[in-house]
Amino acid sequence: MLGVYRRVLAILPFLVLVVASSGDRSSNFQNCISACYGNQCQHQTTLSLALRLTRWTCTDDCKYQCMHMLTDIAIHGRSTIHQYYGKWPFWRLFGMQEPASVAFSLWNMYYHIQGWRQIRSRVPKDHPLRSYYLTWAIVSINTWLWSAVFHTRDLPLTEKLDYFSAALVILYALYYAVLRFLNQYPIRSSEDGRIQRTPVFLLWSSICAVTYVTHVTYLSILPRFDYSYNMAFNLTVGITHNLLWLLYSLPASLPLIRRFPYKPKTYRPPYAYKAAVFVALTTAATALELFDFPPWGRIIDAHALWHLSTAPIAKFWYDFLIQDSLDDGWRESKR
Repeated sequence: MLGVYRRVLAILPFLVLVVASSGDRSSNFQNCISACYGNQCQHQTTLSLALRLTRWTCTDDCKYQCMHMLTDIAIHGRSTIHQYYGKWPFWRLFGMQEPASVAFSLWNMYYHIQGWRQIRSRVPKDHPLRSYYLTWAIVSINTWLWSAVFHTRDLPLTEKLDYFSAALVILYALYYAVLRFLNQYPIRSSEDGRIQRTPVFLLWSSICAVTYVTHVTYLSILPRFDYSYNMAFNLTVGITHNLLWLLYSLPASLPLIRRFPYKPKTYRPPYAYKAAVFVALTTAATALELFDFPPWGRIIDAHALWHLSTAPIAKFWYDFLIQDSLDDGWRESKR
């Protein structure tokens, strides 16, 4: 970091030691970028290999340097630390903008890879939801991969891939949950061995596919990404999914749904409470996003803590899905 400070010493005369209230829109920040660009970018300064590989430009590097210089001034003057371009100031590592979020995203991906392996090895091959759980695991792996890429470099393309992948995994979770509780998944006929798909299955599958394509199309054709709509969409789908699993965990005296195809409505497995625990944990983890604060040591913020908390929750959920899949309620009793 010493080299960075040496390069920005020439910019200091352009700064006023008063931190603006709007981060990247402040005159201090804009003046700093202009000075940095004139001192470095017009002289074709060569960036490090790590920065070039992660697609940093000289202008991007100037923004990074100015952001941290203004943050240093704010800290030393005990004034407010501001966000820049919607993000807190983070120390980068090997070109990664948010290294903690990258690491925690990869940790989540690891647990989904482990979950995929466990489902393959432990869930019976003839279980009607086995393929859906495996698909959900793959979709989740894809989501956390793009989350790691996005937190490595926040670019228009990586942002869309991250957000679209997140919407897909949330919608797919709701998709298989509805199939599970309505018992509308395809089954193989015992007579001719053909896969039978009900009208409800075809309708629900079509609704989910059209919903997702419409969601992505809408966000893609707008001149600016609609963050409010995207958050509302994900929250609505996610809450609906969680409500279904809360119904699953209700006491046997409140049989609002039939948990298993070959058990009565009043049948409630002893581990049903785990579904409610999952909902409580995911809700608590999501609430971390509401308590936004400047990053500790310019490394970990509320968003990074959210990624940290979701990893063990993923492992908990796979353990529950496997336990649920092995229940006798999936097997028709022989008399």
